[in-house]
Amino acid sequence: MKRNGSRTCLNRRSRFGSRERDWLREDVKRGCVYLYGADTTTATATSTSTTSTSSSSSDLHLVLCTVETPASEICAGEGRESLYLQLHGDLVRRLEPTERPLQIVYDYLSKLGFEDPMRIQEEATNPDLGCMIRFYGEKPCQMDHLDRILLSGIYNVRKGKTQLHKWAERLVVLCGTCLIVSSVKDCQTGKMHILPLVGGKIEEVKRRQYSLAFSSAGAQAQTYHVSFETLAEYQRWQRQASKVVSQRISTVDLSCYSLEEVPEHLFYSQDITYLNLRHNFMQLERPGGLDTLYNLEEVPEHLFYSQDITYLNLRHNFMQLERPGGLDTLYKFSQLKGLNLSHNKLGLFPVLLCEISTLTELNLSCNGFHDLPSQIGNLLNLQTLCLDGNFLTTLPEELGNLQQLSSLGISFNNFSQIPEVYEKLTVLDKVVMAGNRLEVLNLGVLNRMSHIKHVDFRMNQLKTMVIDNLEGNKHITHMDLRDNQLADLDLSSLCGLEQLHCERNQLRELALSGFSLRALHASSNRLTAVNVYPVPSLLTSLELSRNLLECIPDWACEAKKIEILDVSYNLLTEVPVRILSSLSLRKLTMGHNRVQSLPPLVEHIPLEVLDVQHNALTRLPDTLFSKALKYLNASANSLESLPPACPGDESLSMLQLLYLTSNLLTDQCIPVLVGHPHLRILHLANNQLQTFPASKLNKLEQLEELNLSGNKLKTIPTTIANCKRLHTLVAHSNNISIFPEILQLPQIQFVDLSCNDLTEILIPEALPATLQDLDLTGNTNLVLEHKTLDIFSHITTLKIDQKPLPTTDSTVSSTFWSHGLAEMAGQRNKLCVSALAMDNFAEGVGAVYGMFDGDRNEELPRLLQCTMADVLLEEVQQSTNDTVFMAHTFLVSHRKLGMAGQKLGSSALLCYIRPDTADPTSSFSLTVANVGTCQAVLCRSGKPVPLSKVFSLEQDPEEARRVKDQKAIITEDNKVNGVTCCTRMLGCTYLYPWILPKPHISSIPLTIQDELLILGNRALWEHLSYTEAVSAVRHVQDPLAAAKKLCTLAQSYGCQDNVGAMVVYLNIGEEGCTCEINGLTLPGPVGFASTTTIKDAPKPTTPSSSSGIASEFSSEMSTSEVSSEVGSTASDEHNTGGLEAGLLPRPERRCSLHPTPTSGVFQRQPSCATFSSNQSDNGLDSDDDQPVEGVITNGSKVEVEVDIHCCRGRDLENPPTPTKSTPAPGPEEHARGSCFGIRRQNSVNSGILLPMSKDRMELQKSPSTSCLYGKKLSNGSIVPLEDSLNLIEVATEAPKKKTGYFAAPTQLEPEDQFVVPRDLEDVVKEQMKQHQESRPEPEPSEEDRTEPPEEFDTAL
Repeated sequence: MKRNGSRTCLNRRSRFGSRERDWLREDVKRGCVYLYGADTTTATATSTSTTSTSSSSSDLHLVLCTVETPASEICAGEGRESLYLQLHGDLVRRLEPTERPLQIVYDYLSKLGFEDPMRIQEEATNPDLGCMIRFYGEKPCQMDHLDRILLSGIYNVRKGKTQLHKWAERLVVLCGTCLIVSSVKDCQTGKMHILPLVGGKIEEVKRRQYSLAFSSAGAQAQTYHVSFETLAEYQRWQRQASKVVSQRISTVDLSCYSLEEVPEHLFYSQDITYLNLRHNFMQLERPGGLDTLYNLEEVPEHLFYSQDITYLNLRHNFMQLERPGGLDTLYKFSQLKGLNLSHNKLGLFPVLLCEISTLTELNLSCNGFHDLPSQIGNLLNLQTLCLDGNFLTTLPEELGNLQQLSSLGISFNNFSQIPEVYEKLTVLDKVVMAGNRLEVLNLGVLNRMSHIKHVDFRMNQLKTMVIDNLEGNKHITHMDLRDNQLADLDLSSLCGLEQLHCERNQLRELALSGFSLRALHASSNRLTAVNVYPVPSLLTSLELSRNLLECIPDWACEAKKIEILDVSYNLLTEVPVRILSSLSLRKLTMGHNRVQSLPPLVEHIPLEVLDVQHNALTRLPDTLFSKALKYLNASANSLESLPPACPGDESLSMLQLLYLTSNLLTDQCIPVLVGHPHLRILHLANNQLQTFPASKLNKLEQLEELNLSGNKLKTIPTTIANCKRLHTLVAHSNNISIFPEILQLPQIQFVDLSCNDLTEILIPEALPATLQDLDLTGNTNLVLEHKTLDIFSHITTLKIDQKPLPTTDSTVSSTFWSHGLAEMAGQRNKLCVSALAMDNFAEGVGAVYGMFDGDRNEELPRLLQCTMADVLLEEVQQSTNDTVFMAHTFLVSHRKLGMAGQKLGSSALLCYIRPDTADPTSSFSLTVANVGTCQAVLCRSGKPVPLSKVFSLEQDPEEARRVKDQKAIITEDNKVNGVTCCTRMLGCTYLYPWILPKPHISSIPLTIQDELLILGNRALWEHLSYTEAVSAVRHVQDPLAAAKKLCTLAQSYGCQDNVGAMVVYLNIGEEGCTCEINGLTLPGPVGFASTTTIKDAPKPTTPSSSSGIASEFSSEMSTSEVSSEVGSTASDEHNTGGLEAGLLPRPERRCSLHPTPTSGVFQRQPSCATFSSNQSDNGLDSDDDQPVEGVITNGSKVEVEVDIHCCRGRDLENPPTPTKSTPAPGPEEHARGSCFGIRRQNSVNSGILLPMSKDRMELQKSPSTSCLYGKKLSNGSIVPLEDSLNLIEVATEAPKKKTGYFAAPTQLEPEDQFVVPRDLEDVVKEQMKQHQESRPEPEPSEEDRTEPPEEFDTAL
């Protein structure tokens, strides 16, 4: 192998070894190309390669080369004729001999987002890149036609009617209207024979059993004999093929067949009028290419002229007009009327196309044209001309000769003004110029085009409007001005205007003519006034949301036919009586305003939908519930009561959907609901309900969805069993202790009872088959037996708290943060949102949280959930730059999606918390990266701090401009190629380069003012503002309940899509330290419930507050607080594996707040003493008459592992400044010179011994350590340790349980005692005696008391 780095340094290898890597490192311009579908056992035949090695995979091997190596040189080395390039598993083309494959790969990776040349070189060597860009040594077979396959199998086949050919095993496929015969070995490389069956024959072969002869039509018909193995196969093929043969359709579909030339027998087929050759790789100038369509040298000309082809589709064939005349012979098709040559990169307009006088439809979009020839005026019969997605700036005057042209598309070009040729094209009625560069809206030009009715100027750069004269225009009826930069718009001269779209501009004032106006869409502007004169008598739809209107215009109140009115997100303070009295209004949306009261409604109005959420309403009008009202959303107001239903006759109410979330409603509103017998959906979340009367719920028989979350309910009435149609019950975050009788409902599907006080579940004999989702997380007192779990096993999604796990030191970071996650499918039948949550990441020094939204697919979010954390961990080890490793994480995850990412896409959000090495004043930094529409918001001092960027066409003008400049077609619903509104996603590789995976990245140091972090998908942020989301969960103690609340709010506010929310509570600051300093674990506020150091402590007994791990007592203790010097005691027999884990010696643990000191490091010597005993009821050992001296006994069975050592007080580095006094130690405490404190944590039941020195007073004065040397009661309070605390008293803190291992006591009991078994009595006495003798007696003077005790490093 050559090592000189020349452009001819080329070699073929079967694997990528160390020698190859060393060669690549010498020059970033070196690399390798993977070839698929080639025979790797063939020896290379070139002087530039010296070896050839067989590969275990017969379809993949690599070739070493440089960026200067052309395809011809690689072909020579491989013994191949050509190389083929495939992008994203879809488009395939043959590489030109001068093209450089490695440079193509490097350019692709660079556009994808990689910047470092060395990283680009590394990525290019990864075989997984083949899912995005792949090279073939042979012609590949496109598999997109598989959806048209009717039958397929491997059978014996003989070609021809005679017996000259032998029978051979072949792959036979009946696809569409063709029979495809190919070699079994080469079936994926494009070596196939295609036999069109329409008009042909299917005959039985008499001399061979179960055989059929397939023949095509025409004089040059071909025949294939196929022998089947069974009679059933024979009959099935005969029946299906006979249907195809008998068809007389005029269409032949040969798209996605990897054709380089058209099958010859097509030219003998009659009656073909539509020939589809889309997605092949025929090139015009190549011999044997499209020339065979006419085949003048081989096919008689009279046969050619007998063709009836009228429509030819050559879209996506990579035709490049490198020399003129490539399409010379297309005019020979005497009947050709439709020609599609879009997406072919022609570059130059094929002039000879202008000689096909029969053309009526011509599609030349996305071909890179900069101008049109004047000869285009010769196409006099042309009716439709599509030129979208080119670089045109002008149109030739000769185009005006096409007097039959009725449709002209020039969107997404570079026009800066309206072409004058439109004035001559009198048949045209539309000007479609979306996505151009118009800056001035010249109404004078439009006035001269009296034939134009529709104008589409969306996504231009319109800033001003010009009117040449005051003459009115009565011809224009529809105008689309969306996504421009207009500040003022006066279209009052357009007297015939019926519909106007002007969303997402910067309009302050708008003036229109009301003579013909039927619909006005002007949302997302800055409108303060909208003037329409005269009153629009024909107006039916008016959308003025997201503006600055302070009142509804008078003319809107007088409109007699208005049916839909949307004035949400404005500054309205009142609603005119005339609006609610309208006899035509059916839907009124006025949420997110400042309305304090509604006027009374008159009877017999047709209003069906009323949305008044997010206002300041304290009451609703008494006559609100008319006969027609079906939908009412009054969430997020200040309602304390509800008006009665229709007085007199309750059945008159037609209300079906009622949303009253986040009000001040009490139990008194429940009886009113009985007056709505047709109620199907009822949301009463986040109110002040304490009970729900059973007699009232009994009458809501039509109820299908009930949401009672966030109240104070203790039970759900048993009469819920009468709601036979109920399929969804959401009642999280209450005080429910009894499981409701919902498992007998025949249609129940979704049940959410999380964050309650459930203790047991009564299971019926048979669960309903419809139950799909049951959420029981956050019920810490709930114990599910194995039998119950087995019954629940058939449920698709069962959410319960995880079993407590032994605490390890890797959980250090959970002191600083805890999370809760909620995902709801809404009204869709599948959940396409996934989340990633790792409270302890990278060996416990950080955390990772993510949110992934696949919109309509669930595969990609699941893949990203499983792989993205691993990718991040790898990238963090390669780079310390947050921008670099986050960008690489997204790009590599994009590659790892593989084939699933070719057609599917997903938004992604990733948040990484790590120790801040750059800013010494900060303990942790937060790095956030995202693509798509998922967002993260940080709550700092109660205010939201957005950390993400929304990559969508509507919300990001820069991205919209980038996509538009790259000539993507943006459809009218603002989607790239009609697929997605996102401009950056993971996946959707087939939309490259319009859709990219490069993320937006932001980093911010975390401070003590940072309270929480919220992650949400698009649906969440569409219905909740940043401020509302932060204020809604700031004072919620449990992060799980907080996340649930956000999802519930989104659904109550109108979200019907998948919604996902994650809330991460942060506790960053000095008080959150978890260092082990000389054996001391300095707890933070999460460890002890000190009201002076913790904000919004997690709700007690809530497992989700510590990463979903259940707790038997206060969750204010996190798993990270367990001292490594003491082995944790398992909560039951199944967790004994953690007993030895805590005894392993390890280095002293430090958090990022306190780096390891340079001197005075205490080297501990671990020691373990295990006490276990069977006690009698009287508290004495069963074999002893007297208790052991100095050992207190109790009546329980205890097994404790402790690790005991002393510490030197002066080794405590930088004690915190004293802030408050504490009781002075007693004389007995000074006499000992060493004592032990105990800490209790929530995830496992363990007592933890903390050594203490005499000068612990200094630490005790600090707020961060004020609770360290006190006893923590189960209610979270702190009491000072008694002066007599010693080693034996530590056992008093040991939790107890009647059987098995101990559990946590409900409170500290003075009578709890500890027993040492007989076989350990002597050992304990001896160790205690040695400890007393080895300690020097301190002097009783005050001066001596301040001196630290002498340190001992021996085990007690």
